[in-house]
Amino acid sequence: MERLRARKLAQRPVTFVDDPRLKTGVSEAALGLAKARTSASAESIEQGVAEEAREQWIQAHPNVLAALSAVESAENALEEGTIRLTFRALPRPVWAQLLGEHPPTEAQADMGHEYNVESFPAALIAACSVDGMGESEAQELLDEWSDADAKALFTAALLPNQTLRADLGKG
Repeated sequence: MERLRARKLAQRPVTFVDDPRLKTGVSEAALGLAKARTSASAESIEQGVAEEAREQWIQAHPNVLAALSAVESAENALEEGTIRLTFRALPRPVWAQLLGEHPPTEAQADMGHEYNVESFPAALIAACSVDGMGESEAQELLDEWSDADAKALFTAALLPNQTLRADLGKG
């Protein structure tokens, strides 16, 4: 029983890209690299580059080098624009207390909700954040991000609390 008590609560790292244009930039740069390699390959055949030397010739081609640089720049921009958050499951008493602090309105209860859909998401995100995100910061993200991203953020905090851990092991 001591081993079970000593186990850490479930944690779940999640990655969010704050600017979808950054993902598009990486995709476009990768496509540009593929086109540059295809063009350089055709050029190497036209110039009679021996097959065993062709890959090295393609990799040294100026258009391929420029495209590689564009991919690297796009990936660096994506890395800088990426937010990584980690959420942990709450102990059952803390979960119950949080639910009690954010009861559903009468209308929400009539719709089957077990918590207030306006206040609970930010409170849960803050409570489960391993990164120290506060409730006001969580609410700001929920308000500023698109509906899909806000739902993904809330779901990321909710999942560790609703995921069954079956790795109890023997003895």
